[in-house]
Amino acid sequence: MNTKQIHIADYNYPLPDERIAKFPLAERDSSKLLIYNKGVVTEDVFTSLPGYIPSGSLMVFNNTKVIQARLHFRKESPEEGVQGALIEVFCLEPALPGDYQLNFSTKGSVQWYCLIGNLKKWKEGKLYREIDMGGERVRLSCERKGLHGTSHIVEFCWNGDYTWAELLDAIGELPIPPYLGRKTEESDKRTYQTVYSKIKGSVAAPTAGLHFTERVLTALDAAGIDREELTLHVGAGTFKPVKSETIGDHDMHTEHIAVRRQTIEKLILHGGKATAVGTTSVRTLESLYYMGILAGHGEENLLHVTQWMPYEQTENIPTLQALQWLLDYMDRHQLDVLHSSTQIIIAPGYRYHIVERMVTNFHQPQSTLLLLVSAFVGGDWHTIYDYALSHNFRFLSYGDSSLLIP
Repeated sequence: MNTKQIHIADYNYPLPDERIAKFPLAERDSSKLLIYNKGVVTEDVFTSLPGYIPSGSLMVFNNTKVIQARLHFRKESPEEGVQGALIEVFCLEPALPGDYQLNFSTKGSVQWYCLIGNLKKWKEGKLYREIDMGGERVRLSCERKGLHGTSHIVEFCWNGDYTWAELLDAIGELPIPPYLGRKTEESDKRTYQTVYSKIKGSVAAPTAGLHFTERVLTALDAAGIDREELTLHVGAGTFKPVKSETIGDHDMHTEHIAVRRQTIEKLILHGGKATAVGTTSVRTLESLYYMGILAGHGEENLLHVTQWMPYEQTENIPTLQALQWLLDYMDRHQLDVLHSSTQIIIAPGYRYHIVERMVTNFHQPQSTLLLLVSAFVGGDWHTIYDYALSHNFRFLSYGDSSLLIP
């Protein structure tokens, strides 16, 4: 099929507002679990998940951590006693330094690509905010430095011996999804992170992972299921609606990944197959296949997977060969961790190479994530979503989960 000609209107379904989970359950792992196994749908409780995964198989998790990326500033008002306009600065990804960890550990000044709320009220100049850091007053300024696509380059400067990560933790707000229709609450700082989150950088949680608890992880280990972690920093583009009539006119956002050498070695050990926790892990694992092909063809400098590469790649390269090429590339460059990026769009017409089972939540109508699920189950997404809607499943980020076995 011609993936670019897919009409997004064909991936619509009725989602009443009351079916969107506005808050998580008190117990993460007590959520409902839909099991789709080769066309047959049943349901269970999430704590039962380990019983559905074969012993000796590999399960891959995204260990990214959501940052408190939403900052608020007040413009100075010329009138005494009158508050200036409230400006929201939403940090998307680091610009200078461009490396996440280096940026977070920087003191004094950083630049980020940002979205600006109430932009019409901030024509020029700097915005300021006073921060109390354990009794010391820190003055933080932000200034627009130019445009980068649809985002703004914003420079933040501050005094004191504090890192950018410490300032974000002090005044940033966790950016929960806009479709929750509410403000961030203190409890979200805990519930909108996976229990295994480690590497700061996401502006949205890899929500399939929100159901996991130490109890479930221990049960996976006891069942002989191998676990590995990788990192994909989820961008705001994950909520970007498909506004074009056909998929071919939709521009996928770029996301940054980090994968350890031992994870690729473990994939090879498991025959190049894995159970992916969440669509972010799916996108990363499937991108590794194409990065391997790029590495094997001498693309030494840039292993970025473009949006349409999977559909333009005509060679039938075995998965284990592609993964070995990727290891060889890492050897040549003496890399313990592969840092790269992907713009991959997975939609009907895509052939999966690494992911053989998927744990995922229920996604928005007419979204690229619904296309990804449809591609995985051979177009049979209606069976899954009709069941979930008629059996009182909760939808989206804080909603229930599914295990998909095509």
